[in-house]
Amino acid sequence: MTKINALITGVQGYLPEYILTNDELSTMMDTSDEWIMSRIGIKTRHILKGEGLGTSDMAVVAVQKLLEETNTKPEDVDLLICATVTPDMQFPATANIICDKVGITNAFSFDINAACSGFIYSLVTGSKYIESGQYKKVIVVGADKMSSIVDYQDRAVAPIFGDAAGAIMLEPTTEDLGIIDSILRSDGSGRIYLHQKAGGSVKPASHETINAREHYIYQEGQAVFKWAVSKMADVSVEMMERHNISSEELTWLVPHQANMRIIDATAKRMGLQREQVMINIEKYGNTTSGTIPLCLWDYKNELKKGDKLILSAFGGGFTWGSIYVKWGYNAK
Repeated sequence: MTKINALITGVQGYLPEYILTNDELSTMMDTSDEWIMSRIGIKTRHILKGEGLGTSDMAVVAVQKLLEETNTKPEDVDLLICATVTPDMQFPATANIICDKVGITNAFSFDINAACSGFIYSLVTGSKYIESGQYKKVIVVGADKMSSIVDYQDRAVAPIFGDAAGAIMLEPTTEDLGIIDSILRSDGSGRIYLHQKAGGSVKPASHETINAREHYIYQEGQAVFKWAVSKMADVSVEMMERHNISSEELTWLVPHQANMRIIDATAKRMGLQREQVMINIEKYGNTTSGTIPLCLWDYKNELKKGDKLILSAFGGGFTWGSIYVKWGYNAK
């Protein structure tokens, strides 16, 4: 029986119009462009402004552009998965809302929450539906309105995050292309270092939790940094060794854009040069589930059929993983 692989056949993204600069942040808290750039490597980030706008509104634009790019009718989509930690509401799933707004009526849809690893978890999940032979068109969305859970009084967290959405189409192929392999890991003991304290079933929203500012991101930066540097590099190097890929053979590392120092450390462990690494963190910041599809979107015109990519991420939970992709098409 011929093996079916899941091929990425299109990628699109959306960035809100409003750009929050380091200089503007420095008027809101005790920070500066120099402080942020030296520690994180972020200069600007996009922020979704407007009453009643949420994660789905960004995702809808990316998905509509994706449907147009791949010449796909909404009713022909079989499945849509949305990776997010900032759903429009607790339920229903943001994926359901996206489908409704786009007119995807013959599909099922659900969300995946794996923090900054959400997109790669979702990409692997979507690929398995394609590999089953039962599904032909699967959309994977990574979208987050991080500004909705960022405390702009916390200078250790506020400069890091931005808002955005990215979306890819998966379709079947019998060529030796597409999603080739994956390594996914998690360790729940890491939750103490990166989480949102209130708003869940353990600590429901109340006047007290709001007054204590417990509905924002809580992060212990040094601990997260150490885990991220180690785990992202571990699974990326393991993937190279598993498939006998030398540093010269790997076309691109597509890393989660959390911190420039983490990206550099991962690339160094893999023996890569800077020109082999997709980087856009300076412009967009950490868009959580959006970073990897946004990188693919930004670099799309440089990708060629057969290029070897390793996608790598680390996120709260803790979650982390890597995916080996053979790119499926030349830019149109």
